[in-house]
Amino acid sequence: MVRLTAAQPRLSSAKPRLAAPLQSDADRSRSRDRSQGWRAWYKTARWQKLRLKVLKRDGYVCQQTAVLLVGAYPADDSAVVDHKVPHRGDPKLFWDIDNLQSVSKAYHDSTKQSLERRGLA
Repeated sequence: MVRLTAAQPRLSSAKPRLAAPLQSDADRSRSRDRSQGWRAWYKTARWQKLRLKVLKRDGYVCQQTAVLLVGAYPADDSAVVDHKVPHRGDPKLFWDIDNLQSVSKAYHDSTKQSLERRGLA
């Protein structure tokens, strides 16, 4: 007498090949922090003091659009202290108060990032 058993599938379940695994914003941020050590500078008391000094110097006004920076993050009119010349890990450029300006989150996240991607800032 022949016994029949359930046949095993011949194909394993395929993993999606087009979509990258979803990564949370926190995971992405931690990954960038590890690969770019200078990102930790933004978490220092020294940066917070310098940031506040720049915001006060600029009167909490966006230096590119003249928008009053009164919003709380993540509002478009929340304050971002931006490097005029991208520092790319250069501590001299990073900590230079003359290389810093107050801008709105809306300007920083759209216009400024676009300029940087095109190599114009």
